[in-house]
Amino acid sequence: MSDRVYNFSAGPAMLPTPVMERIKNEFLDFQGLGASIVEISHRLPVFREILAATESLFRELTGLPENYKVLFMHGGAQMQFSAVPLNLMSRNSHIGSYFITGRWGTLAEKEARKYGNTEVLMDGKEAQYRQIPQFDSCRLDQESSYAHLTTNNTLYGTRWHTFPDTGNVPLVADATSDILSREMDYSLFGVVYAGLQKNLGTSGTGLVVIREDLLGHALPETPKLLDYALLEEHSSIPNTINVFAVYVMRLVLEWVKEQGGVAKMEKLAEQKSGLLYQVLDQSEFYSAVADSNDRSTMNVTFHLPQTELLEKFLTASDKEGLFALRGHAAVGGARASIYNAMPPEGVEALAQFMKEFERKHG
Repeated sequence: MSDRVYNFSAGPAMLPTPVMERIKNEFLDFQGLGASIVEISHRLPVFREILAATESLFRELTGLPENYKVLFMHGGAQMQFSAVPLNLMSRNSHIGSYFITGRWGTLAEKEARKYGNTEVLMDGKEAQYRQIPQFDSCRLDQESSYAHLTTNNTLYGTRWHTFPDTGNVPLVADATSDILSREMDYSLFGVVYAGLQKNLGTSGTGLVVIREDLLGHALPETPKLLDYALLEEHSSIPNTINVFAVYVMRLVLEWVKEQGGVAKMEKLAEQKSGLLYQVLDQSEFYSAVADSNDRSTMNVTFHLPQTELLEKFLTASDKEGLFALRGHAAVGGARASIYNAMPPEGVEALAQFMKEFERKHG
């Protein structure tokens, strides 16, 4: 077995090998400066060029409309559970509306209650979050400040295949676990945010895309570093930014572009997840968590018949270089997170391992 494993971790997730090699080669001496990227001031022109290039690449890959601003913020995606209501709750009714399809939506709504009123438009808890419930858009009050959803649910392996029409209410999306894995029309959203640690780079930093008319509505108590308008005014550097995270994100975006862009990533995601779903659908041993109509292409979740078999499965898979397949504690079972950086060979190896394990233990 190679020293490098196929890393199915839900996050921090694996990075593309060429990106890791580039980081290794440049780490001690970035572009001949004699200093590491982690030692370079965020105020220097060399870093401002990295920041500008990262934003430009993201805009190119996503076709982002010009009237959207791109922000880099501390704290990853969960910090946005606070930042979104702090910046948007003051609009109209002072009510934040939430589509809850899993753990992250639950936590986001709970956090928003600290800053105003919330309403739950739908909650998939009754179906154990195995599916995305149907929603009648007429139920959404057009005076709501915003409507929030999670595009892809890592714990349960579900995703929104199409997004609800929220009319004049800004739709806010936590796209942490499937950003850049499928083509999206960003004009459908008021805000899209994502932690970098799955498809964009390393952990600890969040990307926020916001329609410019939504800037400038922060509540008076909004902390300085959570104020979207202030971040935009200072080009994401009102204080010391995570320079390494932005640098890695630029390298990841360059890699995505070299692979053929988001359309190619989407096609590969469908092919990779399809291999695993084929194993699940043909098996009387494994059982998929997510309903077939709402399956994620990023997180494939499944159960084995008994806990003892799960432990054997995880031990044996580790020995085969198939790393981090244990499901989230709230769901149990196994989970294969197959973000953009996971090569098809890794998914093929897992599919073959699953078939062989079933043959031995089914």
